[in-house]
Amino acid sequence: MRYIIYGAGAVGGVVGARLFQAGHEVVLICRGAHLEAIRRNGLRLRTPEEDVRLPVPAVAHPREIAFRPDDVVFLTMKTQDTDRALTDLEQAAGPDVPVICCQNGVENERLAARRFSRVYGMLVALPATFLEPGHVDGEGVPISGVLDTGRYPFGVDDLIMRVAADISAAKLSARPVERVMRLKYTKLLSNLGNALQIVTGAYRQNEVFHRLHARLREEALACYAAAGIDYMPEEEYDALIRTRFRMEPIAGRPRGGSSTWQSLMRGHTTLETDYLNGEIVLLGRLYGVPTPLNEVVRRLANRVAATGGQLGRYTAEEVEAMAAGAARVAK
Repeated sequence: MRYIIYGAGAVGGVVGARLFQAGHEVVLICRGAHLEAIRRNGLRLRTPEEDVRLPVPAVAHPREIAFRPDDVVFLTMKTQDTDRALTDLEQAAGPDVPVICCQNGVENERLAARRFSRVYGMLVALPATFLEPGHVDGEGVPISGVLDTGRYPFGVDDLIMRVAADISAAKLSARPVERVMRLKYTKLLSNLGNALQIVTGAYRQNEVFHRLHARLREEALACYAAAGIDYMPEEEYDALIRTRFRMEPIAGRPRGGSSTWQSLMRGHTTLETDYLNGEIVLLGRLYGVPTPLNEVVRRLANRVAATGGQLGRYTAEEVEAMAAGAARVAK
């Protein structure tokens, strides 16, 4: 089996590196200075336990790959880039290549299922950082992270059983699960806080962050209840993850923030927020549930990214006041 890692940034870089270290055939798809650095010097993987350069093959586009029947594609780009990537992938590989959505949010599987006959969801509980071309950091120990996976919308099959086994033998952990989207909806609750660092500058350890994040989650849970969405209780989810790995610092490489923050630091002017907080806004509109804070946070994060990326442009009080105003208008 050959693994094609499409969008090999932080998460994709770590997953590809671990599979390559375990002896699997891997091809990375990435672009720009990152691609050039990997082709020139290999992919550098840094963890709390090692610092290695790996000669992983890398290309700029799916059309550069001669696809084979044993290929499996991991999507690891941000959701705002998924639709274009799927178009290119279908043209290069056809509609029958297995596609695994190793991404945050719950929209990627829907997009992929429009085009591909075999689509799989994958939980991403993998702390990783990509800020420098050719370098990825994985902060998890003794494994790099948890990638439980299953068919979309539900079920398991022989292919995903084999993929999970390969991942679990590569300093990662992956259980085949019948209802993988149940896990992904729970992870989405955590990812609702990604934009708070962009908007207010608050980190996850900060009291302001916890106050606002709790309100974002409350809106989301009200939407889940109205829509009949099943999810794993957060206490159960946290225990499931904590028993399998922990985060530790990498010497000289402090972790700066979430995947959304990393996009901003790399100069991106669009963020995945439309598919995190925006997912809750969409559910709220479909099922008549007010989501004023998620709506304001989504809008402000996009404004920050589009106008120069100044972190912490708004205070928590300003954000809350805008959410209160949005709630009054919605009534």
